Amino acid sequence: MRIGVLAIQGDFEAHRQRLESLGAQTALIRKPEELDAVDAIVIPGGESSTMLKFLERGGFFEKLCAFVKTKPAFGTCAGAILLAKDVGNPPQASLGALDIQVRRNAYGRQLESSIRRSETTLPGGPLETVFIRAPRIVRIGKDVEVLATDQGLPVLVRQGKIMAATFHPELSSDTRVHAEFLRSVKNGTK
Repeated sequence: MRIGVLAIQGDFEAHRQRLESLGAQTALIRKPEELDAVDAIVIPGGESSTMLKFLERGGFFEKLCAFVKTKPAFGTCAGAILLAKDVGNPPQASLGALDIQVRRNAYGRQLESSIRRSETTLPGGPLETVFIRAPRIVRIGKDVEVLATDQGLPVLVRQGKIMAATFHPELSSDTRVHAEFLRSVKNGTK
């Protein structure tokens, strides 16, 4: 099992290190053809509109869109925005792989960033969640499973082989979110 980490923006290196610490082989993905060599993808945070501009070059967006419709993907913060079916504040294009609606920058600007303890269905008690200009999930589809909430709102969700977090699990010492994604990839969650 080889996990790709989209390496165009955000703290992709922290994701790579976390995945490798959990025993996964990784590859940093900077070109569309590199997707052919991985079994799953992690789309890190950053600025989703900037990421889209990069992905529009050389057919990368189309290749990534096809990839996330057939293989496991995990998006954090901006990655969650890119995976969402509907994006608002303002509206923008997305990969449409996860039946959620997100509102960009809903937790405020950089100065309102925070570290919280969120309720989770993952074993081990509350989850440390790092929010930085985070999106808010404002609607979930009927097939979307909520894995963690903060103040009653979903912050970690899964639909089949697609996971998304509105926070940055790569910035926490808690490894459960990445471990859950790897478990889903290994088990072939559909």
